Amino acid sequence: MDAVDIVASVLVLGIIVVSLLSNVVVLICFMYNPEIRKQVPGLFILNLTFCNLLLSVSNMPLTLIGLITTGHPGGSGFCQIVGFLDTFLTTNSMLTMAALSIDRWVAVVFPLSYHSRIRHRDAVIALGYTWIHSLCFSTVATCRSWVGYNHLYASCTLCSVRAKGAGTQFIIFTVVLHSLTFLLTLIVLCVTYLKVLKVARFHCKRIDVITMQTLVLLVDIHPSVRQKCLDEQKRRRQRATKKISTFIGTFMVCFTPYVITRIVELFIPGPINPHWGVLSKCLAYTKAASDPFVYSLLRHQYRKTCSLLANKVLKRSTFNSSSLRIENNARRSDNSSNATNNVQPPTEKPLGQ
Repeated sequence: MDAVDIVASVLVLGIIVVSLLSNVVVLICFMYNPEIRKQVPGLFILNLTFCNLLLSVSNMPLTLIGLITTGHPGGSGFCQIVGFLDTFLTTNSMLTMAALSIDRWVAVVFPLSYHSRIRHRDAVIALGYTWIHSLCFSTVATCRSWVGYNHLYASCTLCSVRAKGAGTQFIIFTVVLHSLTFLLTLIVLCVTYLKVLKVARFHCKRIDVITMQTLVLLVDIHPSVRQKCLDEQKRRRQRATKKISTFIGTFMVCFTPYVITRIVELFIPGPINPHWGVLSKCLAYTKAASDPFVYSLLRHQYRKTCSLLANKVLKRSTFNSSSLRIENNARRSDNSSNATNNVQPPTEKPLGQ
């Protein structure tokens, strides 16, 4: 192993740990809070969490083993199963993000009719489509024996070496796969979230006009209060822009290098630097670790649930330690009282003896 492989191994190990912990926390919050389960976005987040967790325990460890051993981890059949999961889970998670963006667009643009437009039945139908879409592509790739260990990415995934005999068919399959997953999801994210940002800025502008009119009427208001109101308006506009930039930016940063490398690999006869291939794969894995923070854990409802769970655990541990301390003190007092009772007073001898 060279220095780059060591750094990549440490990076993959860190991604595995963060992804497992964060996605498990999201799953615990979903199971603990009934309000989250009642909401339609909770179903999409649950499906996304499921994909991220399965990716973290199946594909990421195999990539880590491939980097450490610099060889083929496991048998051919096992690697084909993992390659099937890689295509299925990545496609499923991308389409789930698109479904989440559509849900947010409907909630912001049609707030009064949201519950009639987006129901649990509609969410189940959308998730059914994501599963069928993902299963179709991953099944075709597996049945055609186009999945295997790819040394460029040090992982079990689509392998152009195994598909050399297919030629044009594999090229068409790869281009269609990424067009109907990555490109389609990116277009949906950009269209929906930019419309959400437009509506949010419109509402912020209306609120700002009302606030400014109020400030003009309140001529005796202190300048510091006036400045505080203006600063709050600016923060509100910036907050909306940051959220939209985070949703679209994390998707592009994590998946674009990997997809571009996949497409370039099809048309360039020369070899691609394996370090770049591993880096692009690591960036794709990073999305599984960042999704819980982007979509769940930074929201107020999840933060509140996490704090409630943390307080409950701390109180229980404090209660157990205090009860154990009281029990130990009681045992000591009982032992000391028993020892006192066991000591017999000396008997007095009669006089003259």
